[in-house]
Amino acid sequence: MPDGADLPRFRVTPRAAAEVAEIARREGRPEAGLRVSVSAGGCSGFQYGFALEDSAAEDDLVVESDGVRVFIDSVSLDLLAGSQLEWNDSLIGAHFVVRNPQAVSGCGCGVSFAVG
Repeated sequence: MPDGADLPRFRVTPRAAAEVAEIARREGRPEAGLRVSVSAGGCSGFQYGFALEDSAAEDDLVVESDGVRVFIDSVSLDLLAGSQLEWNDSLIGAHFVVRNPQAVSGCGCGVSFAVG
């Protein structure tokens, strides 16, 4: 993958980074990072996916923030360019949220989105 200089930046908030670290610690995998991916599906066309992984794949963008790593595959990166990963803790539950400037619509739960 290119060095990332020409790619729009994907950001991770300090709160999201802290939650990645806490989840990895609870799972007994303190060195694991969070994979953020996009796949076809959901009620709006695309959906976000989140999973712990121990290492990056060869073509991943690796974003390091506050001591944690976030992995994004090259296909998902096109749909995540310029986005920010946040942690939302509300009455309906706690979860990761992607603030995606490319999303023109989304579902009520924030897991799926459509692009224009």
